[in-house]
Amino acid sequence: MEHKKSSVRTILKVALPLFLGGAILYWMYRGQDFRTVEHVLLHEMDWTWMLLSFPFGIMAQVLRGWRWRQTLEPLTRPSQGADRQPIPRRKVLVNSIFLSYAASLVVPRIGEFTRCAVLKRWEGASFSRALGTVVTERIIDSLLMLLIIGLTVLIEMSTFGTFFQKTGTSLNGILSGFTLAGWVVTAICVVAAGILLWILLRRLSIYNKVKTTLAGIWEGVMSLRSVRSVPLFSAMTLGIWLCYFMHYYLTFFCFTFTEHLGVGCAMVTFIVGTIAVIVPTPNGAGPWHFAVKTMLILYGVGDEQALYFVLIVHTVQTLLIVALGVYAWARLSFISRRANQESR
Repeated sequence: MEHKKSSVRTILKVALPLFLGGAILYWMYRGQDFRTVEHVLLHEMDWTWMLLSFPFGIMAQVLRGWRWRQTLEPLTRPSQGADRQPIPRRKVLVNSIFLSYAASLVVPRIGEFTRCAVLKRWEGASFSRALGTVVTERIIDSLLMLLIIGLTVLIEMSTFGTFFQKTGTSLNGILSGFTLAGWVVTAICVVAAGILLWILLRRLSIYNKVKTTLAGIWEGVMSLRSVRSVPLFSAMTLGIWLCYFMHYYLTFFCFTFTEHLGVGCAMVTFIVGTIAVIVPTPNGAGPWHFAVKTMLILYGVGDEQALYFVLIVHTVQTLLIVALGVYAWARLSFISRRANQESR
């Protein structure tokens, strides 16, 4: 009976995010003639800029793996007369990141656990400690994103003011023009984000029952205090998000209707898209499309053109994640495993 319940939960974890993302995408693209999308892909899109964006997308994940090594390194230092444990290998860490992003396409948010599982299997590291370092990374990234959001709002305030002045548009006008379906999609995204938070809290409550696991997580969280080079850690953190942004921004130059929009628009849509992927769907499919498309329209891009942009960019970047995940799975099979260091 317990096995049957577990199977049902697993199916729901996969099916519900797919249904949510699929429902939003269906609402956005219902009645769309996809032959026009094919025409844009083959005849109107400049693939050079898309290809130039790929190294930044790859490098963002590579830097994440290298930064993770910095937070893991203090946990390998000897304590109470114990021998020094080997520092996790970069090739294992980087490929675990590649695999984690691909895994999250199947079950949203499973990537954090996937990379810790890879580290335990190939490096013999403590899963709980590794998870603690991941928690630390997420906190640092969230704080940085809050800072970027604040700066972007301040910088782009005049842009929004100019837009409203030239078009005679007011906030009330925007809200009144927001369709019922738009409000429904927004409400669904908010509810889904709330459900995700509830699931995460339940998972943490499970860890609360195991004292040794909690201790390992806390030790991983506190590893940031012992990072050898804080400036290097900070530089890598900035580098990760700069690469993410460039990976996205260069796609603006693929299309004639977005190439003129500038860095300000790219920053606003990048941030809105980053917030949208909090909603638990595969790679933010659906919420990301909706959020970025809405902001592009605010900057004067046509409704149909905005739909082309979000569909093509998201699809191509998702395929890159899949390719990196397949590469990581194959590469890890050729990397030797170290003996388990800890049983936790």
